[in-house]
Amino acid sequence: MATGQSKSGTTAHSAADGGHKAEFPPFNKDTFASQLVSFAIAFALLYLIVSRFALPRVGGILATRQAAIDTDLNEAARLRDESDKALKAYETELADARAKAQAIANDVRDKLNAEQEQLRKSLDERLAAQLVEAEKTIAVTRQSAMGNVRAIAAEAATAIVERLTGSNPNAGAVNAALDASLKG
Repeated sequence: MATGQSKSGTTAHSAADGGHKAEFPPFNKDTFASQLVSFAIAFALLYLIVSRFALPRVGGILATRQAAIDTDLNEAARLRDESDKALKAYETELADARAKAQAIANDVRDKLNAEQEQLRKSLDERLAAQLVEAEKTIAVTRQSAMGNVRAIAAEAATAIVERLTGSNPNAGAVNAALDASLKG
């Protein structure tokens, strides 16, 4: 093994270093001031580059984005107003259509009621005329039947008297008896 190397292959500190590890350079007192000056210069250059180049670009991008957002918001508000107007127009037209439908339904109902009333009156008149005709027919039939009843009663009375008495009765006497019986 070579001098100054350990078994692991790393370099050991020499006796000149006092056997200690070297200090971390930023914490070294001898180089601290120069490092501080270098840091200040680097910071100033970085600040200058950022403030002159990067920030204006970022500001421009932010302004462009804000303008796009404002435009989009204005467009959205305009579209919302248009949709509100369209909704109001739709609701108005719907209400008008409902009112027209109700008016049409009322007109149709009134027309149908009038037609039904006219048909009812026509039917009543026809039935009344038929009733008058039926009453006339009944009166004629009654008169005819009554005339036939008198003739049938006269024949029956003649037949009864003939059977009971064995002689044929006088037609005038039979008619007089029938008239007295019918009167009451």
